[in-house]
Amino acid sequence: MNKPASIFMVTTVATVVFITVYYFIKVLFSKSTTKSEGGQSWTRIGLVLAMAGNAVGFGNFLRFPVQAVQNGGGTFIIPYLVCFLLMGIPLLLVEWSIGRYGGQFGNHSTPFMLNSLSRGRMWKYIGVFGIFSNIGIASYYCFIESWTLAYVFHSAIGSFKGLGQGEVEAVFNNYISLSKATLIPYEAIVFYVICLLINVYILSHGIKGIEKVAKIGMPMLIVFGLILAIRSVTLKAGHQGALYNGTEGLNFLWSPDYSSIWNPKVWLAAAGQIFFTLSVGMGSIQCYSSFINKRDDIALNSMSAGWMNEFVEVVVGAAVIIPLSVGYFGIDKVKELVGLGGLSLGFKVIPFLFNQWGPFLSVLAGVMWFMLLFFAGITSSLAMGKPCVSFMEDEFKWGSKKASWVFGLVILILGMPTVLFFNYGVFDEYDYWTGTVSLFVFAMFEVILFSWVFGMKNGWKEITRGADINISVVFKFILLYITPVILIGVFMAALITPYQNDWGSAFASLFNGNGWPLDNGSIIRQVNNAELRQQIAVAIAPEVQSALKTKLYLIVGAKILLLTLFTGIAVLVYIAGKKRERLGREQ
Repeated sequence: MNKPASIFMVTTVATVVFITVYYFIKVLFSKSTTKSEGGQSWTRIGLVLAMAGNAVGFGNFLRFPVQAVQNGGGTFIIPYLVCFLLMGIPLLLVEWSIGRYGGQFGNHSTPFMLNSLSRGRMWKYIGVFGIFSNIGIASYYCFIESWTLAYVFHSAIGSFKGLGQGEVEAVFNNYISLSKATLIPYEAIVFYVICLLINVYILSHGIKGIEKVAKIGMPMLIVFGLILAIRSVTLKAGHQGALYNGTEGLNFLWSPDYSSIWNPKVWLAAAGQIFFTLSVGMGSIQCYSSFINKRDDIALNSMSAGWMNEFVEVVVGAAVIIPLSVGYFGIDKVKELVGLGGLSLGFKVIPFLFNQWGPFLSVLAGVMWFMLLFFAGITSSLAMGKPCVSFMEDEFKWGSKKASWVFGLVILILGMPTVLFFNYGVFDEYDYWTGTVSLFVFAMFEVILFSWVFGMKNGWKEITRGADINISVVFKFILLYITPVILIGVFMAALITPYQNDWGSAFASLFNGNGWPLDNGSIIRQVNNAELRQQIAVAIAPEVQSALKTKLYLIVGAKILLLTLFTGIAVLVYIAGKKRERLGREQ
């Protein structure tokens, strides 16, 4: 490795490993259990592993390495860690605090948690985002999760044996595509239903079911990841088809491009990755922490879960896909593949690379890789399901089994369009509105509520009550001024992103009286599908225009479904609020 890359890698990895181990050891030697006054309880280690499992997902192994390569390599770590300190940790502290505080009043989902922080009626409707995001994300996230199950099966029976990279890619494309003969992707539907049934079964067993999965899944995920990471970085050129040493991939990933650090786009990418990887702005963390006693620690718990996620992402996740791909394909080819995203590398490329290891090791590696992804996926999807189940249990007194089955049915109905019309952009539409925009909106409002409406004095007492570690008072200032300003700034930048992200030209145009030129990627232009409409307008071939119109209709349909979902949840929250008023239980 070259010197700059090795310095970045060794310094960053050593720091992340040290902090993660430090916090985890403190958890092991702190209070062994934490119990909710509501009856359901976690063990201390089970809570931390479940919270870490909520955060650790596909983004750690598939998205982060690609984001790093595309945004400056080693220097991407600088804005990434800055965003972790200024947004990630503050939001973790806020969401753990809101959850524990709301749990004191018997609230285990965000609408009435936020309502307990302020008497303003609007806040419980802001809390709708904490249910809406989970349902919307779970509907397509479980589809990716089902891919991992299918690929565990295919790896185990040797379906990829002897296939070239193009043939492996064809397997994936056929899996997610509509069959020309039947117009139904039977295999994808079967594994999607199986995946949902597994989630529903575990959710129906409440906290204990989720904790068991976390205690099994997280250690196995880390072990599998470390085995594959070691194998990837120790590749030798000329052995088993490898063209380069595995360290070439690390060099490619960690080589710093200092010019990128001044690019606002890189900082937006880093902020987005922090949201994606920590699962903040969803309502899952609040739900999990609502099942702990009001005197139990949240400071050490949140730090432990957050840094464990960083360990899995920066240390393990960064050492598998990119080093392995570069070792076999070389840097130029991987640059092309990186443009296709982490999902393409993880499913269209990795099985082919494992084939180079011989019949036994290829099967073993394939099973480990896709089981690793499955554990990453299911620990996250369970965290998405629990707030929705808890809402139905709290407000309508449903049992956990009934609430879990209703959740599964809603996910099946809402998610089926992503299965049937994956190639038409429905999947991406769900991801954009529920997995990006909704998260930022909710996080922005909850930080303002916690720091300015509930008040930093009350908020700091909540954060530090029962804490097993000292939290620096610097975070008071960060929570009051830095985090809200960053969130508002990022959201506004996304809302009115100028054409080609050229802010200088946009301001010049505005001052010259020519208006603000919006980019098609801005939230405002995304609402009316501006880019797709432009493509339809310039399309000449009738078949191309017809295909684009079909895509437009499906995407508009997806928007209507999501809007209906949000409205339906808001109506349920309204009904629940009226019911609380009648029973005299409004907090």
